[in-house]
Amino acid sequence: MSKYKFSVYIIFLMFSFFNKSFADNNKSFFDFKINSIDGNEINFSEYKGKSFLIVNVASQCGFTKQYDDLQNLYELYKDKGLLVLGVPSNQFGGQEPSNEKEIKNFCETNFNITFPMTSKYNVKGNDAHPIYIWAKESYGNSTVPKWNFHKILINKEGKIQNTFASFTNPMSNKIRKEIDKILK
Repeated sequence: MSKYKFSVYIIFLMFSFFNKSFADNNKSFFDFKINSIDGNEINFSEYKGKSFLIVNVASQCGFTKQYDDLQNLYELYKDKGLLVLGVPSNQFGGQEPSNEKEIKNFCETNFNITFPMTSKYNVKGNDAHPIYIWAKESYGNSTVPKWNFHKILINKEGKIQNTFASFTNPMSNKIRKEIDKILK
């Protein structure tokens, strides 16, 4: 085989793989559904044009006190188009062993949470909820939670705007500046 034919063949193969990758990236956050903590389906297509801060949460974590600031953030921005979404997960230190009813009661009783919460899901690995798999495939490893209270900011177009580590407080200037930027 000549060098020319070989080069053409390699380029053809590369574009074949790229096309598959690009097709996967055509999805947006609004193409997904998830179950609420009450078992009802949340269809994100009904929220097109809104922004989301997705946070994997746990009731027995050192970061659990961030629930207060997640609620404060939600109250500050909900009328401007931002929804906070709590996704309980037991993947980090077994710090969310409770069932949905217990989680909901804990959040409402201790933190007066009114932002949407989901059923308990895995947020990393092959059995993660499809939203988290999409996030990793479309934005990279920074979307994969390393611990509880990892944050993913979704813009109004349904694309990932940024990610924030567990120790970044929800009311920090870093997060609020990014939210202000996407809500303009």
